[in-house]
Amino acid sequence: MQAFIVIDVQNDFCPHGALAVPEGDQIVEGINALMNNFDSVILTQDWHPAGHSSFASSHEGKSAYDVIDMPYGPQVLWPDHCIQGSMGAKFHTELHQDRADLIIRKGMNPAIDSYSAFFENDHKTPTGLEGYLNTRGITHLTMVGLALDFCVNYSAVDAAKLGFDVTVRGDLCRAIDLNGSLDVAIEGMKGAGVTLT
Repeated sequence: MQAFIVIDVQNDFCPHGALAVPEGDQIVEGINALMNNFDSVILTQDWHPAGHSSFASSHEGKSAYDVIDMPYGPQVLWPDHCIQGSMGAKFHTELHQDRADLIIRKGMNPAIDSYSAFFENDHKTPTGLEGYLNTRGITHLTMVGLALDFCVNYSAVDAAKLGFDVTVRGDLCRAIDLNGSLDVAIEGMKGAGVTLT
């Protein structure tokens, strides 16, 4: 069984959004075209409460893209984005949401960020996605979405470590590329056994 996992194709990650990924909207048509090729389609959605600890605005004297130490490790501070119920947190209007069997929301804990579709950034607290895939008998995952060097990367590496066969479609992802983060992510995914196409 194969699942198509669409990571964070939300307004705030598309042009004019609060944390816009360059050309983030240009992958939507290609993603929609592939949805019917899989046994299951799963969407993930960044879903932060206002004042989340990963927001630069929550830390006096800090700016967006500064890095601070959190109890779970280094944390990039982001512009306020994907706040629960906001227009920015909604999926891109052209994304075919009705095809999804499951929507996984992440980043809801105000004290910890969550890039991966599988775990919060402590790498311990699960989202429940692994259990869902296992009970459905899904072994092969194809991942697309935003951003390649953060949420797609973390999701793909975690999935590979959990024993799933993982492919990332690079043509249907876009990256932030923060201080070389894209090259680091690609090497990390390859090292974890993720297939990049």
